[in-house]
Amino acid sequence: MSDSALDGPIYEGVYGPYRIDRNDEREVLGYRLALSAVGLGQLGLLVQLASQGATALWPWVLVMATGLGLALRWIHIYLKPLHQALQLFWLLGCLGWLALAWQAGPNAMLQAVAEQRLWVLAIGPFFAALAGIGFKEFFCFRRPEAIGITLLLPVALLGYWLGLVGSTLCLQLLALETGLMLVLCLRKFPMPAAADVGDKSVFTYLEQQRQEGL
Repeated sequence: MSDSALDGPIYEGVYGPYRIDRNDEREVLGYRLALSAVGLGQLGLLVQLASQGATALWPWVLVMATGLGLALRWIHIYLKPLHQALQLFWLLGCLGWLALAWQAGPNAMLQAVAEQRLWVLAIGPFFAALAGIGFKEFFCFRRPEAIGITLLLPVALLGYWLGLVGSTLCLQLLALETGLMLVLCLRKFPMPAAADVGDKSVFTYLEQQRQEGL
């Protein structure tokens, strides 16, 4: 255990006491910054889409993909299969973006989605992973703005794919989701790192159970 962990406060967990060390603090900061990058990437994409049209938006998609991948790298989730499932959704969604870029060209991806709604299914897992983070944030902290990620994303994208939501309403829902997500990110920074780490004794216990089952 590091010296920084020895100097930190002791938390009483379900399966025993634990401390938050410097590595935990770095992971939490990385998670919060990465999630903020996703929100800023969405904001940049929507602003450029509204001001310049649906061309050359791929840099914002790259920011979102990188941010979400890193957020899923540093997020703390007790259930490892759930964590891995979200990472799998992210990977499948990124492959969908790559297929879309290959088929339509990097500068015309959003135009292709507008013209052929089936592309929503290809990139959908990416947003499913993001919605999963929103659910985790709401479940753990009961933050109402997390509903913006958890509910508005699937309503906007699935509604658009099924033809129940027009393009204008879809973008309005995504803009609202983006705003709520940025509020969520800003509210996370003042929180202590221990809040995002969770009960480390549970992680230790689950890892011991997994090792014993091998």
